[in-house]
Amino acid sequence: MFSAILRRELLTPLRRRRMVVFQIGLASLFGLLVILRWPTDGEVALFGARSREIFRLFAYGLLMTLLFLLPVFPATSIVSEKRRGTLALLLNTQLGPVHIFAGKLAAVMAMAGMILAMSLPAAGTCYSMGGLSLYGDIGKVYKLLILVAIEYAAIGMLVSSFSQSVDSAVRTTYGIVLGTSVLTLIPHYFLQGSQGLLADIGEWFWCMSPVAALMSITGTEEPGSQGLVTKIDVLGRYTIFSLTTAVAASIWTIARLNHRLFDVSRAAGTMSDDLSWSAKLFRRFFFLVDPQKRSAGIPSFVNPVMFKEFRCRRFGRLHWLVRLVAACATLSLGLTYATTAGTFDWGVETIGGIMVVMQVALIILVAPSLSAGLISVEREHGGWLLLQTTPMATARIIWGKLLSALLPLLLVLCATAPGYLVMAYIEPGMGQQVKRVIVCLLLTAIFAMLVSAAVGSFFVRTAAATATAYAALLLICGLPMLIWMGRDAPFGHRTVEAALSFSSIAAALSVIRMPGFQNYDLVPMNWWILGIGSIASILILLIQTHRISRPQ
Repeated sequence: MFSAILRRELLTPLRRRRMVVFQIGLASLFGLLVILRWPTDGEVALFGARSREIFRLFAYGLLMTLLFLLPVFPATSIVSEKRRGTLALLLNTQLGPVHIFAGKLAAVMAMAGMILAMSLPAAGTCYSMGGLSLYGDIGKVYKLLILVAIEYAAIGMLVSSFSQSVDSAVRTTYGIVLGTSVLTLIPHYFLQGSQGLLADIGEWFWCMSPVAALMSITGTEEPGSQGLVTKIDVLGRYTIFSLTTAVAASIWTIARLNHRLFDVSRAAGTMSDDLSWSAKLFRRFFFLVDPQKRSAGIPSFVNPVMFKEFRCRRFGRLHWLVRLVAACATLSLGLTYATTAGTFDWGVETIGGIMVVMQVALIILVAPSLSAGLISVEREHGGWLLLQTTPMATARIIWGKLLSALLPLLLVLCATAPGYLVMAYIEPGMGQQVKRVIVCLLLTAIFAMLVSAAVGSFFVRTAAATATAYAALLLICGLPMLIWMGRDAPFGHRTVEAALSFSSIAAALSVIRMPGFQNYDLVPMNWWILGIGSIASILILLIQTHRISRPQ
């Protein structure tokens, strides 16, 4: 029975054509990366410096691939069974929760093993060039990747057990992956070089990220480190954290795999409009926006689709938007304090670069979750046919949906505005740079929203749309950064600059004069690319929605 679950969970994705295309493309990409720097004169570089450069790019590319692709499978493993009604049948079999969980986890790990197996020829080629240790370099990288797979497989299955829809499970899992791999790096950048409890906490947050562990293995210098060297055992701490997280998530998931999983009780509640006058006055005094109050009608001059999206989405309700504004205000105050304190120690450029990385990470996290399912969720649940019966034109429907995704993104952008203003106040000569950074971030938000919406319009399933949108955005932002890591070996200055022109995060970092990016002139070329890409995404979205709106 255990093997039956393993075969079912593993064979289903492998039968899809796109999985075969992905495997071939992945093996070809790693092979091409090695060929680009293969010695043409029959000699190997002294001390294996060339092989180390190629292996560093190869390792980061493999980690990005694992983080992009793997979380989809555990995130949809349990919730998809629940939605189809097969999880109840599975729980009624002789298999216990432990065997069910073990079968699903083994299938995810087998998928991760296939991804890693595709990279072995390229890793062997790097090793044959010399200068690499089989265990000290290659072995440690693959050990780290196995830990990453175990950790996020367990986390994804735990999230899947709590979720009520596939798309929410995918969004939450990708949010956790982005938060634990990127956002956990930020406290260390602000606190490095200092002593005390906060510095120790920043180091532990740093060790929670697989990116930091890979930087420690490959000997990559930390961006913005100002020459400081981290002497802590990052890989050892990450091993403890990842295994502890995986064990805790596994136990929690196994404990939830029973028939109580289907009991979703929810109090009906009482509407404020039905209460007495004194109770209404009391709630009005304590609530800025009463969540139990009936919503007013939609004004005639407002796009009704935008109102529909806000009211059907949890974070679109007014009281949730107020909470989002409050969270953004709190984040803004924290960043303002960190900017004021850190600028004098680290310089405006380094602190500005950290803020840019964090804000772009938030945009990439929020944009696909808001806009990737604008069309696919309607097609999946039959709402698109109902929208077609209304007198509204397709363009107005699309405009209303895009507005519902744009407004929350603008709130996220406003979160760090005071930090940039403080930077401009401390260094008056940076006023023009701050303006250009804000333009870069605004164009990034619009581009991310439109690309996610365009990608999502091609899918019927929201989970596939969300996962593909995340992968597309991370590929656009992450692939040029991999090329940047190979600057001067194997890629020249012109090649790196041309590649970075497609990355909005690189453009913002070059404007703020972040160390490592100050020699690249990426603006206004990046603005043109983002603008053209946004226009192309709008056209693709309109054409695709027109195609699916035709009579079947």
